[in-house]
Amino acid sequence: MRYLTAFLLSALASPAFADWDQTLEEAKGQTVYFNAWGGDPRTNAFLDWVSQQTQDRFGVTVDHVKLTDTAEAVARVGAEKAAGEDDNGAIDLIWINGPNFVAMQDAGLLFGPFLQNLPNAQLLDLTDGSAATTDFTVPTRGYESPWRLAKFVFAHHGTRAPNPPQTMAGFVEWAQAHPGRMTHPNVQNFIGATFLKQALVELAPDQEALSQPVTDAAFATQTAPLWAWYDALRPNLWRGGRSYPENESAQAQLLADAQVDIAMFFDPAAPASLIEQGVLPEETRVFTPNGGTIGNISFVAIPYNAQHQAGAQVVANFLLAPTTQAHMQDITVLGSYSVLDPTRLDGHAQAAFQALPTAPALPTLADLGRTLPEPHPSWMTALTQTWSARYTQ
Repeated sequence: MRYLTAFLLSALASPAFADWDQTLEEAKGQTVYFNAWGGDPRTNAFLDWVSQQTQDRFGVTVDHVKLTDTAEAVARVGAEKAAGEDDNGAIDLIWINGPNFVAMQDAGLLFGPFLQNLPNAQLLDLTDGSAATTDFTVPTRGYESPWRLAKFVFAHHGTRAPNPPQTMAGFVEWAQAHPGRMTHPNVQNFIGATFLKQALVELAPDQEALSQPVTDAAFATQTAPLWAWYDALRPNLWRGGRSYPENESAQAQLLADAQVDIAMFFDPAAPASLIEQGVLPEETRVFTPNGGTIGNISFVAIPYNAQHQAGAQVVANFLLAPTTQAHMQDITVLGSYSVLDPTRLDGHAQAAFQALPTAPALPTLADLGRTLPEPHPSWMTALTQTWSARYTQ
């Protein structure tokens, strides 16, 4: 059964959803202490804007508590629970992902499930296994709410390479026809590893196996097509696959210097930004394989003892509002792509995205295609180790 159906039925039956006006009333005058990484000035400025908007519209102030490591917030909530402080916690909302979410969930440190309480959650793809319902393959079960998206994309030179591959399998034929004109970052780098993971997701015989912790038997079975694919691809890579650019930036420079015709990024807005900076040629364009690409959604969660749980839900819901998501996606503001499902947006919401500043190298949300969930983290470790053993020794 599709999770969305169950979600809508539970949402309609939920007193919290039916009484959203009551939540708004309770939230008035609250200050939500939002613990979030503070290392990016544009993200900080966006959260300042969020605070101004929620204060003007709902009487809710957002106080951005800037973190250098999310584990700081996890440790604080854990310390409060150990001290018996179960009602008036210092943290109301946390930007959280992956291991930190699991740690809080396992320790009983999360409020919820609350996602079904948020009216704007109806604009998400909440089908089983979707990117909005899993955090690094761990089901969120409504204890987290999505708010921003990072997504793997390719870029190509539109004149030198006007017809890039449409599938990961298609890279072999393309490279044979254009020897030496593509490469990928070293697989010890995150982008290089993601290139392998993207191919694995397309080529593995059993997609479900990738969501589970890796075993020797599963790894051998699921990666056999991957290594056959890579063995065919490697001889036609830049420098014959004997060396690789160190990272995403180094590969982008190869594209800029006309040494290759394809590059890859984990930020769909990066090519347009690099064109604006004069790094990449104006002919650069973004493309994604037909089946979609791996993406990471950032989530927010509410501690079990948050003092301002109503206000935290108001902020989480506001982060999902189409106008908020469109503002966030504006390349002049933040450039982070929306977590909303375009097929669930009405005409007014679609218009908010259509009104965004455009650039030839800036893809629309629809252009990006489906967001595919990451394999279980253990697969990346095994992939990088095996790649190094096979191809660098």
